[in-house]
Amino acid sequence: MSIVIYLVAMALTTYLIRMIPFTAFRKQIRSEFLRSFLYYVPFAVLGAMTFPAVFYSTGNVITAIAGTLVAVILALFNRSLIIVALSAVLTAFITGIFLP
Repeated sequence: MSIVIYLVAMALTTYLIRMIPFTAFRKQIRSEFLRSFLYYVPFAVLGAMTFPAVFYSTGNVITAIAGTLVAVILALFNRSLIIVALSAVLTAFITGIFLP
């Protein structure tokens, strides 16, 4: 029975989080600051959730840092997503081979 209570609580929480903005902002938001803030919130939350996990994904922080550095450098040079991802994985793999 307690699992049903947990499921109902999760459903209500998810529903409230999604419905409060719809009820609070019925008219179009005209403030440029608020619109730009709301535009970037999903990117910031996604980055905050995934970036720390990158350093624990390989089991070795050094290989993770090497792969992240390669990904950041290639992204700064506007390389495609597939090139950035494959290069980061390959760098982390090769670094892991040469580390003791």
